[in-house]
Amino acid sequence: MFVVRDTGAQHYFGIPLVKAHEIFRNAYKQMSGLGRTVRGPSMSATPGKVQVDGIATINGKKVIVLKFLQGRNPEWVSKPFFAEYDENAIWLDDLKPAFEEKFFFEDELNQKYSGARKLEKS
Repeated sequence: MFVVRDTGAQHYFGIPLVKAHEIFRNAYKQMSGLGRTVRGPSMSATPGKVQVDGIATINGKKVIVLKFLQGRNPEWVSKPFFAEYDENAIWLDDLKPAFEEKFFFEDELNQKYSGARKLEKS
């Protein structure tokens, strides 16, 4: 399940990541084992393909659990990371790290790929 890219169409078709995960989870839990090879929701962002893996509470804080399906650095793949719970976030750039000042990949991304769009902080 792909999240709409952060382009002009996002204005019309974008839904918050939390809502996208809820839709995916509700569909997934009703599927037979044959259909459980699907992934979602995921977005193809500057650092790589990022999946919303779930919502969790860690040390009393509600967070969005994310992981790389594919990354600019292969070492990032399958490494979980956490964003502050935000019901309005519709793209990776809208998320803020839950426990750190930056996401684990930001410094390397900005250093190695200075021509790539940097994550914007609001």
